[in-house]
Amino acid sequence: MEAAALGHFVSGLDKATKVIIVSNRQPWFHERVAERIRAFRPASGLVTALEPIIEAVGGTWIAHGSAPADRLVVDRKNRVRLPEENPRFTLRRLWLTPKEEEGYYNGISNRALWPLCHIVYTKPRFSRSDWETYRDVNKRFSDAVLDEAGNSPAIVFTQDFHLALLPRLLREARPDLKLIQFWHIPWPNREAFRIFPWSEEILDGLLGNDLLGFHIQYHCNNFLDTVDKSMETKVDYENFSVWRGGRPTFIRPFPISVDFRQIGIDAGSQTVQAKKEDFTRQLGPGAAGTKIFVGADRIDYTKGIPERLRGFDLLLQRNPDLKGKVTLMQLAAPSRTQIEEYRSVSDEIERLVESINRRHGSGAWRPVRFLRANHDYHAVLAAYRMADVVLVTSLHDGMNLVAKEYIAARTDGDGVLLLSEYTGAARELTDALLVNPYDTDQLADAMLQAFRMPERERRHRMARMRAHVERHNIYEWGRRIFEELLRRVSFGKGRDAARKPPRQQRAAGRNHMHLAVVRYLTYRCSSAILKKVNSRLPGKPAQ
Repeated sequence: MEAAALGHFVSGLDKATKVIIVSNRQPWFHERVAERIRAFRPASGLVTALEPIIEAVGGTWIAHGSAPADRLVVDRKNRVRLPEENPRFTLRRLWLTPKEEEGYYNGISNRALWPLCHIVYTKPRFSRSDWETYRDVNKRFSDAVLDEAGNSPAIVFTQDFHLALLPRLLREARPDLKLIQFWHIPWPNREAFRIFPWSEEILDGLLGNDLLGFHIQYHCNNFLDTVDKSMETKVDYENFSVWRGGRPTFIRPFPISVDFRQIGIDAGSQTVQAKKEDFTRQLGPGAAGTKIFVGADRIDYTKGIPERLRGFDLLLQRNPDLKGKVTLMQLAAPSRTQIEEYRSVSDEIERLVESINRRHGSGAWRPVRFLRANHDYHAVLAAYRMADVVLVTSLHDGMNLVAKEYIAARTDGDGVLLLSEYTGAARELTDALLVNPYDTDQLADAMLQAFRMPERERRHRMARMRAHVERHNIYEWGRRIFEELLRRVSFGKGRDAARKPPRQQRAAGRNHMHLAVVRYLTYRCSSAILKKVNSRLPGKPAQ
């Protein structure tokens, strides 16, 4: 399924139904460049995954506006149409005070929920004042959503752990809204989650949704077990649902993906070629002719960058003949620098890079090039195109879209993916070299295997992974989510109509009608896409 097909699919729900995405992170930000204001698209897995969906349905995205020039381009309702060259959706920005950012974002979201859910041996920290700020900010997002929805029927698609209270707030204000939430990070086991002081309020907020999605079934199971042991609810393990307040919340796995086709097109652009040339100049003559290992991450203790560096160090210690033959290019975006644990891991990475380069470097060759910057989308694609091997060594990740972006970018069919078994992506991309990132010896062995892998094997593995990501792309992810919502919830009621309870028989008939629409649209979309694909294959006449 592609963008147009998804747009037609969602529009089949109800012409009057609005689609609203809500997240903390915005899909575009604005900055001053010379004498003008420019829009930039961050290198973000969440943005990469969701922007094609909001463009396909022509909806509204509500997010925190945080860049220097963001306020200068919005209208009186804090809206701006994007992308600039071909506007296809509306971004509504919400402004936060420094105190709100500290309590809601740095505090509860990143000092408490992030380490708690990732379980990477970083102790979460809890503050009552931060929790009160988190509540207040969730309420502000709720007010913005309700304003955008007006009195129309709407689907509200909330993203991630920053907005766990939002669904319940919306449910209480507008019972007729159709509410989906996708939790992008892992859900821990119940023993880990129970230490969160306001755990019941978080769970109650999430159970305001009609549909709650996680990347993998294991996280769904953990969530159901947490709810079952923590609250007075009815947990239906057979149907994977939770009943609270007379309404069900359906819990489902939806492995997120990327826009396979668009990434492939963008990776072959002149912009990406220019970025490759920039990187080549930065690496210098010492890297010429070496095999390039690439890491592309935020500086975050969950991403396993120090573990990756230790594995690379051990690779060179054990195989001195590789010196001058391999270069590790690490793209590292500064992240959450106000938080002590992030500053600490950044300092650790700096020390490791300096130590490895001092121990193994010679002449113009430096084994590790550490490129600390907020690299944009095209720069990251350029790094993927240069890479002989991409290293994804997360200690724990919900999915990790770097792996899928890399595969989509390699239209040449070559390259090796070395992937942590503690990512959601490892459940799907079994042709990657799967590793335990805590095992330095295993990391070094896998890096050596990647270096030595014959071209035929590389291409065979990459072909299988590309076929999987192409088939299970971001539009297929979106279709599955909206189709599941359609199966479980009746549509067509606005705010006023929702006050009149429908007869059971009419509701059942409406559900049957919508299922018929689903089947018909799925068939038409699939047929259209197949014809389009066939027409583009070499030697195939247009149908």
